Amino acid sequence: MSRRLSRLPYVAAVFAASLALAACNTGGLSQLKGSPYAPSGLNTSQTSIDGLLVGHRLMEAGEYELALKSYYRAAGEQGVTVDTLSAIGSANLKLGRLGQAESVLRRATDMDETFVPAWNNLGVVLIERGNYGEAERVFRIAFALDSGQSADIRDNLRLALAKIENPAYIDENESDFALVRRGTGDYLLLAR
Repeated sequence: MSRRLSRLPYVAAVFAASLALAACNTGGLSQLKGSPYAPSGLNTSQTSIDGLLVGHRLMEAGEYELALKSYYRAAGEQGVTVDTLSAIGSANLKLGRLGQAESVLRRATDMDETFVPAWNNLGVVLIERGNYGEAERVFRIAFALDSGQSADIRDNLRLALAKIENPAYIDENESDFALVRRGTGDYLLLAR
């Protein structure tokens, strides 16, 4: 009997600690009764990173397929915006999917007729597809919207004009057509 009494403080302490822990439990991964869905675990709205930012970094690293997936994720989270469409089109262009890139970039220019990066990237796609006349027109729009401030857009326009005059024209920097993307309110130029 004395042995039982000597364990009593220990048992009481363990019981009190388990009650305290049970009171602190907020539910964790518990699920509502009758719900067909698995518990979520983490609050992803606070831990997710901007898919556009991740995609831009992957594009700079030459990981175009991963960038495209990141841009799709951004479109799913933020909605289909001119930024996400332009980014998806640029990634498709880098992957050599010219038809998809053209389609997506045309949607972006339809969505926002003043978005310079989408116009410039559409011009790059058109040059790659050999549509020099339309590419020249598109680069003129991008150049005008940009107020002539981007040297890369000016160079793209110059190359499109040279291709119209002489389709066999090969410039030593022809592979340096610039893709334009926009981050937080500004746009940056990407080179191949």
